[in-house]
Amino acid sequence: MKNSVTAIIFAIAIVIASIVLGHAVINRNQKQGTIEVTGLGSQDFVSDLIVWEGRFTASSTVLSDAYAKLADNKNTIESYLKNKGLSSDMLVFSAVNTSEKTNPIYGANGNYQGTNFVGYELSQTISVQSTDVEKIEKISREVTELLNQGVQFYSQSPRYYFTKLADLKIEMISKATEDARIRAEQIAKNSGGSLGDLESADMGVFQITGQNSSEDYSWGGTYNTSSKEKTASITMKLVYEAE
Repeated sequence: MKNSVTAIIFAIAIVIASIVLGHAVINRNQKQGTIEVTGLGSQDFVSDLIVWEGRFTASSTVLSDAYAKLADNKNTIESYLKNKGLSSDMLVFSAVNTSEKTNPIYGANGNYQGTNFVGYELSQTISVQSTDVEKIEKISREVTELLNQGVQFYSQSPRYYFTKLADLKIEMISKATEDARIRAEQIAKNSGGSLGDLESADMGVFQITGQNSSEDYSWGGTYNTSSKEKTASITMKLVYEAE
């Protein structure tokens, strides 16, 4: 009886040892792990396209007179910009916007009693787009000269763009991927292993900020248009097998 119990215990021990040994073999055949790295690609560049806009107005108690004044202002602005070296096809005028100007009326006790019509105000905008960035910048700074010609012109700050953005983005992705690969190789080397196959690659958000600015990055991507000199950047997250 004692021998039978011993035989049973010995058989169970063999089964357990077989399971443990089999599990060890399975673990030895599994991947040892992965290496996750994030690389950054960035590039400074100068905008090669500028968009500048301005607005001018005219007012009168008679609508037809207001239209006539606005037309005169438009002709003055157009002549001024042509004298600055801009061609007619570069000047894009918007449709005329018309609004009524009123003043509030209050009674002796301060109660609101309605409005009083004081005239019409008409406004129109002009937009200029050009690859001659420096010329348009200069004009946008000097346009206050129109005041001397009796035109109330409201100039907006220029906006700056880059026409080769698609090519720049491809270059940034390449730089970010190379940066991530070098990081991964260094990590593998420092840990005494080697870099295996690439398992996945995820691209981050493309960001464009003004050079030397304090702009914050955005989850949806930042696209600066107020600075002529900009910095483009993008991240790439790579996952490699570790060997």
